[in-house]
Amino acid sequence: MKTLLSFSLFIACHMAAAQDHLAPVGQWREHLPYNSAIDLATVAGKVYCATPYSLFSVEPGDNSIERYSRVTGLSETGISSIAADEAGLKLLVAYQNSNLDIFYRNDIINIPDIKRDNSSGDKTVYHIYPRGNAFYLSTGLGVIVVDADRYEIKDTWLIGNGGNPVKVNAVTSDGSFFYAATEEGLKKAASNAPNLADHHYWQAINGTAGCKNIISLEGRIIMEKNDSLFIQNGVAWTLFYGDGWPNVNSHLSGNKILLAERQSNGISRVLILGTDGSVSRTMEQTGAVSFPRKALLLNSEPWVADQYAGLSRFSNGNAYTNYSPNSPQAIAGGEITVDNHIFYGAAGSVNDAWNYQYNGDGIFVFTEGHWNNINRYQYPEMDSLLDFISLAVDKRDETAWAGSFGGGLLHIGKGPSFEIFKQGYLGNTEGDPSSYRVAGLAFDRDNNLWISNFGAAEPLRVRKADGNWVRFSLPFALFEKAVSQILVDDNNYKWIVSPLGNGLICFDHGTAIENTGDDRWKMVGTGNGNGNLPSNDILCIAKDKSGFIWVGSSDGIGVIQCPDQAFAATGCDAVWPVVPQGNFAGYLFKGEEVRSIAVDGADRKWVATKNGVFLVNAGGEKVIAQFNEANSPLLSNDVRKIAVDGKTGEVYFATLKGICSFRGTATEGGEINENVLVFPNPVPPGFAGTIAIRGLVNNALVKITELDGRLVYQTRALGGQAVWDGKNYRGQKIVSGAYLVLVSEEGGKEKTATKIFFIAN
Repeated sequence: MKTLLSFSLFIACHMAAAQDHLAPVGQWREHLPYNSAIDLATVAGKVYCATPYSLFSVEPGDNSIERYSRVTGLSETGISSIAADEAGLKLLVAYQNSNLDIFYRNDIINIPDIKRDNSSGDKTVYHIYPRGNAFYLSTGLGVIVVDADRYEIKDTWLIGNGGNPVKVNAVTSDGSFFYAATEEGLKKAASNAPNLADHHYWQAINGTAGCKNIISLEGRIIMEKNDSLFIQNGVAWTLFYGDGWPNVNSHLSGNKILLAERQSNGISRVLILGTDGSVSRTMEQTGAVSFPRKALLLNSEPWVADQYAGLSRFSNGNAYTNYSPNSPQAIAGGEITVDNHIFYGAAGSVNDAWNYQYNGDGIFVFTEGHWNNINRYQYPEMDSLLDFISLAVDKRDETAWAGSFGGGLLHIGKGPSFEIFKQGYLGNTEGDPSSYRVAGLAFDRDNNLWISNFGAAEPLRVRKADGNWVRFSLPFALFEKAVSQILVDDNNYKWIVSPLGNGLICFDHGTAIENTGDDRWKMVGTGNGNGNLPSNDILCIAKDKSGFIWVGSSDGIGVIQCPDQAFAATGCDAVWPVVPQGNFAGYLFKGEEVRSIAVDGADRKWVATKNGVFLVNAGGEKVIAQFNEANSPLLSNDVRKIAVDGKTGEVYFATLKGICSFRGTATEGGEINENVLVFPNPVPPGFAGTIAIRGLVNNALVKITELDGRLVYQTRALGGQAVWDGKNYRGQKIVSGAYLVLVSEEGGKEKTATKIFFIAN
């Protein structure tokens, strides 16, 4: 089965978005890591580089870079290997889930057969060998042959002993025979054998156990074994090259072998070997060669894909040019937030038992289309800070605070400069005295920074606006003293998630923080009169524009609509929103893990689950939209966190496979309708996207009229933005010319806000 996807339009939209630093309404952007390179190939003089997540290309003539992802038409996120049929001008991309794409000119052709096949076993593609009009895939099952002209699976060779599956590391051919480096040793079969899927035609070659790779050089077969290369001489194998260094990869390119090596201490190099096994060049520049995964030659110039240093092109000596598209260091496993149009993402994570994962990728900051990575690789003073999972921004000076789950609290000043708070400020973890775990951060209305000090004897801390610190003991027992996300409500109450099944805490410090005598605490959980939450396993909380507290749990959503009554004798039980389901009704997200909730400018709720993203109306009675891998460029259905940029309406999703964003239709409303902006304006010929009208009062009435006042279209703002598809109320595309945008507040006077110009085809 095959599906043809043209990606020219996707790329055009993506390039325009990159130039404007903002995608059009209804469009997507990817924010994938491009700093790690794992594979290389060339097609028509262009270099293609695979990362663990996606793909980019370099045009050597002008050094231009082009990015490819699900946003631009790829079928998946997560690549295992790539290879090129240079004669046929085709590039095969194999994904980690065994899906396949073939690039041919301006098309991407998907071949999902291996992914969809229900047979058990390891279907991972470890190596690709192009030959003629076919690609030979080395997999955990055997060899799978792809017909590159018909875009389909042509054959499967199960060549293990007795016809069983066997992992194949590589395949090659000398014209007369096919050779397969398997976990059972090297095997060969005549190229003209009547049925290569029959294991009886495959002959095991003695003395080849442990064969990792196989290369055909000028008709001679070279085997990689025990970190050395051996050449076949009749029935014997003689040393072709070996130097005692561990091999990472050996690859034939430009009639030479490029050998990537790396010692256990991290020292790495790439060698170029001639047809006689002699070393003609060594590349060991640490800035470009730290963990080389593959190298090739293009016009006699070496290109190196390095796991840590990205893609590099070598000229004379050790001089090189690095090609790493600007991107975050990694995926975001922790909190994400947007403040004043600046995105912040935390790379760290914890497991289900709330143990740290030793993630050193730090914090990512995205400003005006540029990523800045703040971590110990860039700044040695951060060396002891791992697993950043919480974030907060001080609106007084726009500096960021980040919580490390084990390393303490980090203040990122301008420059950047750093302050680290551990001993004397935070409590260490009971049972792990060298660990200072910060799992939640939030500023209150008085600019005090509240801190969840997970596992400490006094797990709630506050750094006051004047720099003084106060700590609090809990009046009730909590399993592992587990505290995480903090939310400050309109009453200045602090709502604190207590993970590991403890429930939700509400805290009021009273008139003065230092005076603990008037502190009030409330434990909120399941059951009537106790909070009526759907579950005690709380995963997230959010505050909407009515001041309601939305609580996401492992079993749906509860909404606390009377947070001001949290400490009243009667308490405040959560309500469970009910949504229609055909002729029936059900509780909102009942049975779903609700990992994150974000509120947009129209008070709608964006909800992250294991099954994609849902957009829910303000009251929670209606699911407006759902995004998943099947119906959108969402990178993964496994969505962890969501954050909304209220100024632009862009919604960011931190998924299992990376960060992406969608330009939503709602923005934060202003106090008056002024500085109204229309995008795009003028509307270009053939434009079929969404026109955004920004800078409006929430729920403002917007009319589009001809210059003589004749009504064309009418709508209302979602938050501070109205959207229009460029059609009149009859659903017809409007003709070229100038049109007025008339805006009025609820019950207010109508006024002309701006003009829109349409350009005919």
